[in-house]
Amino acid sequence: MYGYIARQPIFSADKAVYGFELLFRDGEANSFPNIDADEATSKLLLQHHLLLGVESITGNKPAFINFSADTLLHRFPTSINPASTVIEILETVPASPQLLEVCQNLHSQGYKLALDDHDFDPKWDEFLPYITYVKIDVLQFNLLQISRYLRRIADYPLVLLAEKVETAEQFEKLKMMGFVLFQGYLFARPEMMKQKQLSSNKANLLALISEASKPELDFELLAGICQRDVGLSYKLLRFVNNSQFAARQPISSLKLAMVSMGEPELKKFIALLALANLSDSAQDDRLTVALIRARFCDLLAEQKHLSNNPPSAFLTGLFSNVHEIIEQPQLLMLEQLPLQDEIKQALLTQSGLLGQMLQLTMAFERGDWETTVNLEQQISGIAELAEVYQQAVRWADSILVS
Repeated sequence: MYGYIARQPIFSADKAVYGFELLFRDGEANSFPNIDADEATSKLLLQHHLLLGVESITGNKPAFINFSADTLLHRFPTSINPASTVIEILETVPASPQLLEVCQNLHSQGYKLALDDHDFDPKWDEFLPYITYVKIDVLQFNLLQISRYLRRIADYPLVLLAEKVETAEQFEKLKMMGFVLFQGYLFARPEMMKQKQLSSNKANLLALISEASKPELDFELLAGICQRDVGLSYKLLRFVNNSQFAARQPISSLKLAMVSMGEPELKKFIALLALANLSDSAQDDRLTVALIRARFCDLLAEQKHLSNNPPSAFLTGLFSNVHEIIEQPQLLMLEQLPLQDEIKQALLTQSGLLGQMLQLTMAFERGDWETTVNLEQQISGIAELAEVYQQAVRWADSILVS
């Protein structure tokens, strides 16, 4: 299943691309779906930002995203990076004391705000100290009306953005009036983009994997993520209550369940659970490969007496093909996960001790004995690779069965 997005470039006065406005679309026809603005914004962020980040869509240029009343009042924008996103306040959003408070708060956190299709109504004047961009539809007003309004707001350090610029003559006149950014068919129409779409459940799973990769766990945050998915909560509690980590009394609290396991084992379990559920097919052979690699690297790390918190070797093996499972470029995938730099380098370049372990694992699984022997000598202090691999296979089988 795929998600669709349109991006329309925003240009500077010298016709260089300054940023992009992102628009949710319902298919390759590049048309806006028949849904309300809140749903459109939510789907845009879920399907694209939470998966890869808007930076990957805009080439690290600012992303202008429309926010309607409910998404603003519920502080939805705070889930995204203020350095990469401009929050556009739709013209349909009612000006209110509550909205003003939200704008003040977002401004204080470093977010840049834009008034979209601004209508020149004085009710917005008290918002202007917290606004960076004013977007004006130049087909809605004539140049005299625009000029009068610009004189009224001249004391505010606003960036003027002209929308729906369609002719070179308009462009030249608007530059003379003080506009510095431009958007419209004169420059480019919205460009269609298509990406593999993650369900909300899989977005939760990626969030879990991210948290499990951190040196220190936030149990409250982890419990909150699990509570959004009944299936995850059930599997976690079932695992704890039927394992060596179970207390004398059955555990019913997610947070207590997590604490009882201890951080190293909990991190492994969360990564496993998340990865297993990311796969679209229970019989996905790529999942089996990931599990075997994870345990193989983990056992090698035990022989080398490496620290198990965070379980770096385990995570290196586990993430070695996760990009294939969810069908996303590895580099973009890793940019969105707070993995240790050592793990990322091992995955991207197979460098360092973790990279050597991953190389050894992959050489052993494909029967490349010459490379296996060479790497075994380079790493040193490891032995019985055949038995280690068999243990990893048995462990992976037990995980898949459970």
